[in-house]
Amino acid sequence: MVDLSLTEEQTAFRALAREFLDREAIPHRTQWDRDESVDLAIVPKMAEIGFFGLTIPEEYGGLGGDYLTYSLAMEELGRADSALRGIVSVSSGLVGKSILFHGTEEQKQEWLPQLAVAAKLGCFGLTEPGIGSDAGNLTTRAVKDGGDYLISGQKLFITNGTWADVALVMARTGGEGARGISAFLVPTDAPGFEAREIKGKLGLRGQATAELFLDDVRVPASAMLGGEAGEGQGFKIAMSTLDKGRLAVASGCVGIVQGCLETSVAYAKERTQFGRPIAGFQLVQDMIADISLDADAARLLAWRCADLIDRGEPYRVAASKAKLYASEAAVRAANLAIQIHGGAGYVDEYPAAKYLRDARVMTLYEGTSQIQKLLIGRDETGISAFV
Repeated sequence: MVDLSLTEEQTAFRALAREFLDREAIPHRTQWDRDESVDLAIVPKMAEIGFFGLTIPEEYGGLGGDYLTYSLAMEELGRADSALRGIVSVSSGLVGKSILFHGTEEQKQEWLPQLAVAAKLGCFGLTEPGIGSDAGNLTTRAVKDGGDYLISGQKLFITNGTWADVALVMARTGGEGARGISAFLVPTDAPGFEAREIKGKLGLRGQATAELFLDDVRVPASAMLGGEAGEGQGFKIAMSTLDKGRLAVASGCVGIVQGCLETSVAYAKERTQFGRPIAGFQLVQDMIADISLDADAARLLAWRCADLIDRGEPYRVAASKAKLYASEAAVRAANLAIQIHGGAGYVDEYPAAKYLRDARVMTLYEGTSQIQKLLIGRDETGISAFV
């Protein structure tokens, strides 16, 4: 029997997260968006609620929670402000989970307790100016120098880039191709490391997105994720981590769709035309019905992925399906929300415009919609679409 009900603990956490974000984030998100920066004072408050430590084991300072609860948390963050969702899912998700599943015990002890309470933030250094979907051909290099490595290269579109205390940097230590890549934990205050914030983004304006420059940044060999056994494993680490990251993106997109539904229903009930609320017009109800349907479908795909992870079963394709559907649904829902709001939806007094701007990048990062289709198609046919 399929049981789609939440436990008391999951229901309580979702309610706690929503109440917190309704109070601490939603009243400020418009200003943060205009300022192109969230107020970082909210980060330790989010850590107190448990957002950063949800899936980090208790032995490393986290809550040891399940992935369905994590999905619920990401949904509430997406509903409130996707900029906040990105801070959490990159720092404790992409970086924290990479360390948890691939790091040495020393690396886990050093970094996870701090990431779990947001005492330190992390960023994930994979994408480069000339390298996006073709991550196996990145050009950043790490050259052995005695007992150290010297890392040089450039990274682009790095979430948390100017806020992070540690960067998980993928760099080439061997030959060409994916097998020559290793991952390094690089303190951002190391000499030769520079982060420059990218301004003028379409969406996620409150989130620090940066370009990273590494000029012979010296790190000890112990900074290689996984120690000596981690040499040449960087690409595999990045791809496996992004699989779980896609659950976070999908769940955040569910939150965008849910937010679009809530703001559209509220506006349609208060906005009158021809002597009655526009919520009574069938074509408006048609648009609201489409948003509601997408919210349920995307949520179920995200929950299925989370359930597979919690049960220890293969989830990679489920993550791609959830990320693909939810991100495209978020764009559809936000576009419809603007239509329902009419002219009011075109200004930032209402959240519809921000939802659309934030949703648009979700079809691009952590694997474009086209890459997700390639992964799904390859799984269904058993034939790789990659050369």
